[in-house]
Amino acid sequence: MRNSKLRFILGWVLKIEACCMLFPVLTGLYYQEDATYVYLGVAIATFIVGSICTLHKPKARSFRAKEGFLVVALSWIALSIVGMLPFILTGEIPKVHDALFEIVSGFTTTGASIVPNPDVLSKATILWRSFSHWIGGMGVLVFVLTILPIESNQQGNTIHMMRAESPGPSVGKLVPRIKDTARILYGIYFIMTIVLIVTLIIAGMPIYDAITMGLGTAGTGGFSISSAGAGIYAPHIQVILTVGMIAFGINFNIYYLILLRRFKSAFKSEELRAYLGVIIIAIVLISFNIYGQVGNLWDTVLQSSFQVGSIITTTGYTTVDYNTWPMFSKLILLGLMLTGAMAGSTGGGFKIQRLVIICKNALNQLRNFISPRRVQVVQMDGKVVESDVVASTKSYLVLYIAIMGISTLIVSLDNFDLMSTFSAVNATFNNIGPGMNMAGPVESFANFSILSKLTMTFDMLAGRLEIIPMLLLFSPSAWRK
Repeated sequence: MRNSKLRFILGWVLKIEACCMLFPVLTGLYYQEDATYVYLGVAIATFIVGSICTLHKPKARSFRAKEGFLVVALSWIALSIVGMLPFILTGEIPKVHDALFEIVSGFTTTGASIVPNPDVLSKATILWRSFSHWIGGMGVLVFVLTILPIESNQQGNTIHMMRAESPGPSVGKLVPRIKDTARILYGIYFIMTIVLIVTLIIAGMPIYDAITMGLGTAGTGGFSISSAGAGIYAPHIQVILTVGMIAFGINFNIYYLILLRRFKSAFKSEELRAYLGVIIIAIVLISFNIYGQVGNLWDTVLQSSFQVGSIITTTGYTTVDYNTWPMFSKLILLGLMLTGAMAGSTGGGFKIQRLVIICKNALNQLRNFISPRRVQVVQMDGKVVESDVVASTKSYLVLYIAIMGISTLIVSLDNFDLMSTFSAVNATFNNIGPGMNMAGPVESFANFSILSKLTMTFDMLAGRLEIIPMLLLFSPSAWRK
């Protein structure tokens, strides 16, 4: 891999991050906080370093698959290292491993926190945590692709960067040029975010809360701005947040088809039907199960809808302590954590599309026992799923289970109960946020050991970047030119 290409991309990432830090700077100025100057200093220093890195354009700017994946992994690590500096320098999160855990949780849209009480944080830091969700939701490299000076004959190579950062088993172009595809995606993302924030303000939410909660909802992140979570807001605001979370868990390609008025193509998506079907079934089952505990039909449906929407989209906001729910409901939520949202959305998890492909492939294997001579292929939306996509999906499942198992084994050294240990790994690897018991919605990850926090930090990055880019960092052959 050529160092000049890596330097150039990392430089752009740093410059973008520096510009993003101006938002907490403005917030700090408005609230007259000392943290303002820390964020300003880090932003200026970061922009200078980024500018130096981008002074000279590399002669070769095309990317092979492994180079694109490595660039994405290293960019996210650099993004996190710089992003945690304000936490340490302000003294709000003084320990390096805690600060790294917190900012990685932000950028990967996980929302797991080591801060027991967010109320003690400055307004600037709370905004930076929420804004990191929005940055990571669509992906910083996707944004870089919209402004990176790449010639048209190199456009095909940049899809490797987009594929490494975009969630799902397969990534395609909406339009012929990757740069235009990235611009369309970010345009839809930006407009939907603004609509959500404005709607929350009209609904009566304070402007600061609407911005921070809106950014977290759009990025399907989940950092709460209060120790009371989203339960402090009125029921109609919770409904808006629920709809928002579910909307941002939908593949953005569907929104593009709707803009083109290709409604038939948009709504015939099997993944969309499966996604909405799982949500409806989960809400109904949990509502029946907790009705006796809640005692009110409206509150029952509201609570179950909010938590189902929050968990399946891996947002992680909470309005109630679902640790107090019956085991049946908690197991459904645990299953939703594993399921995740749609491919091509800002949500994390295994993804509905992969689940559908795995299930259809398993059914085909069963049919082969009945009719061995019949040719069985996996189809979605009336089209044959290519064999390499099916193979990569099965490979991903193997890696997914392996990392989950190894991480759970490492975290178990803390000697917490099984549900706390497994759900903590599940919640971080699938970028959800809260888990169960000690990692539950009213708890924090502060009590886990340094080794466990570092393991879960890796899990968050691996889960957000679809595993492969992070694993390539440990492969010597991937670094050879």
